[in-house]
Amino acid sequence: MLLLGLDIGSSFVKVSILDGSSGKVIATATTPGKEMPINSPRAGWAEQDPEMWWRNTADAIKMALSVEGVDPSAVGAIGIAYQMHGLVIVDKDLKVIRPSIIWCDSRAVALGQKAFENIGTDYCMRHLLNSPGNFTAAKLAWIKENEPENYSKIYKFLLPGDYIAMRLTGETNTTVSGMSEGVFWDFSKGTLSERLLNYFDFSTDIFPSIVPTFANQGALLQSVAADLGLKPGIPVSYRAGDQPNNAYSLNVMKPGEVAATAGTSGVIYALSGTPVSEPRSRINAFAHVNHTLSNSRVGLLLCINGVGIANAWVKNLAGGDMSYKDIDALTADVPVGSDGLSFYPFGNGAERILGNRFTGAYLSEIDFNRHTRGHVFRSVFEGIVYSFMYGLEIMEQTGIEYGTIRAGLSNMFCSPVFRSIFASVTSERLLIQNADGALGAARGAGTGCRLYTSSAEAFSGLEITEIVDPEKEDIEMYEELYGMWKERLHQHLKQTS
Repeated sequence: MLLLGLDIGSSFVKVSILDGSSGKVIATATTPGKEMPINSPRAGWAEQDPEMWWRNTADAIKMALSVEGVDPSAVGAIGIAYQMHGLVIVDKDLKVIRPSIIWCDSRAVALGQKAFENIGTDYCMRHLLNSPGNFTAAKLAWIKENEPENYSKIYKFLLPGDYIAMRLTGETNTTVSGMSEGVFWDFSKGTLSERLLNYFDFSTDIFPSIVPTFANQGALLQSVAADLGLKPGIPVSYRAGDQPNNAYSLNVMKPGEVAATAGTSGVIYALSGTPVSEPRSRINAFAHVNHTLSNSRVGLLLCINGVGIANAWVKNLAGGDMSYKDIDALTADVPVGSDGLSFYPFGNGAERILGNRFTGAYLSEIDFNRHTRGHVFRSVFEGIVYSFMYGLEIMEQTGIEYGTIRAGLSNMFCSPVFRSIFASVTSERLLIQNADGALGAARGAGTGCRLYTSSAEAFSGLEITEIVDPEKEDIEMYEELYGMWKERLHQHLKQTS
């Protein structure tokens, strides 16, 4: 059996086809050719057209199926990974009512903060494990308050992955993990939070039904199958947000294990065996793919919004036609610390680690006589990793202990320079594995359709491709440089408060 994995990002859609028996990748495809646009009608807003996700998903599936040696009739299950925290609203005909308000949109921050205070901070942190912040619940409340005509048309609201599943199967459903990422889930009771629903006056009628993460969640429609070149009736048998799925793709399933990603946003995701929260909700906690009420598996998620998007922005602005490999070569020639140039990557919406503040990104200590493009590129790498370190210090305050960090060879972790900086700044060993979101979704599909009966079977093809240890001579320098970077950040936060 072949397993089809979909990874619906905010920049690209990636599809992988896995041979379920051998665990080998037999085809991959990525669309579109350059990053999908994020529309910002107002400062701090971020929207995308769900139809754009679907078109690119269909195109990527067709491209992967056209690879020599792939037998489309052998595809037996589909898994979906997707960008978290977005809001899609559809009417009774399952048509999208308005563009999706995606994960990095900041418009609902004030509503979420008000809800945090009025519902009760203690209740939110013990039951929801988060402030409503600018997550899906707050975004839905924003629609209710600011676009009542659109709200009145809602048949169901969906997360981005729920929308893609709906296009494939015609079913409107979601998962416990999905409801927790939207901050609708009461971890104490194992149900939707009645207190939150009552506060926002949300009717349960507009909620999608809840299905298990690993299960038959719907069958491929005949019309869609005909268009894609697949058999009708294939089950969608796995679905998870991109960060729980990334951790799953790296076989991070037990408390104490840690995963990292550096795509459009950057994440460190550490598993806990008990529901735990950070009092100011700067680090967020969501149900992992294997979470149950009786066997808690909670992913503590540290997110930096401006990671790959910051790198791409600087590349497009200062790099001209340079490739990422060219940029990597330039950064390798620049000394540790970028000759004093500091970058702060907070230009992609309100940052949770900064208390849901949107400060904007900026370069500091620029010297026109010393700093070149290479210095700018390296300072971006270092500033991104310093931001991770800033979040890790907050994460440690929750009692989480972390050690070796796992990542896939994708996005910014494709850069040897970035990998080295990451290991040295965090002072932790970095394991690079042959995994990505689409492969995780494919393995999840195999588990959900019961092709796999154990974790060993599901991850038979997963391997460590590189071990990156901290550079001893760099650790001490980076400790001092990070301290200076953090001090300037705190000064900036005071000046802009």
